[in-house]
Amino acid sequence: MCVNYRPSNREQIQEMFSLHISVDENWPAEVWKDYSAPIVRALDGDANEAILATYGIVPRKHIPEGVKVFDTMNARSETVGEKRSYSKAWRNGQTCLIPMECFFEPNYVTGKSERWKIDLADGKPFAVAGLWRDWKETDGAETHSFTQLTINADHHPFMKQFHKPGDEKRSLVILGPDEYQAWLSCRDPEIARSFLTLYPSELMMGNPAPRPSKK
Repeated sequence: MCVNYRPSNREQIQEMFSLHISVDENWPAEVWKDYSAPIVRALDGDANEAILATYGIVPRKHIPEGVKVFDTMNARSETVGEKRSYSKAWRNGQTCLIPMECFFEPNYVTGKSERWKIDLADGKPFAVAGLWRDWKETDGAETHSFTQLTINADHHPFMKQFHKPGDEKRSLVILGPDEYQAWLSCRDPEIARSFLTLYPSELMMGNPAPRPSKK
């Protein structure tokens, strides 16, 4: 599962979606659980907006006291309509796009875990299919969170090389620009499933990308 990625910057989002992000707050160069990052969602009609949302559709601060902490950065496409954390957003068509430059996965080709950067062969930023939801905070503020959709990649020529040997292989659902608006405006879960496919392996690339050492 992908739990770390590099989000697109403001200029890239403007070029990809022809819109500005509506907040002045900046976001980190790399995103992990509970970090804020930009997502794009549809408004009424054909308009879209870019907002900041928390990575993980159930932020840690919203997990009830006494409940074991769980992760919701990735929603499995096979069970997204059944799992409590995601099912309402799925049924309600709360689709979003997560713009990014690349994401990171562990590769065990050397026999031990090595972080690899995965991006598109043409070097362009791209967008991943996701779901969003909103939250009412104790101070009355409204916040947002999101999850990424994943799909089985056991037989994908490129993505099958990642994760531990013997573990199921998974991939994020990368969408092409010609699919963006249709995904954002989709409100039928059965139609939404038609978007959940693997991206062509020949259009992807990856390289070792060790995490910077702490000084």
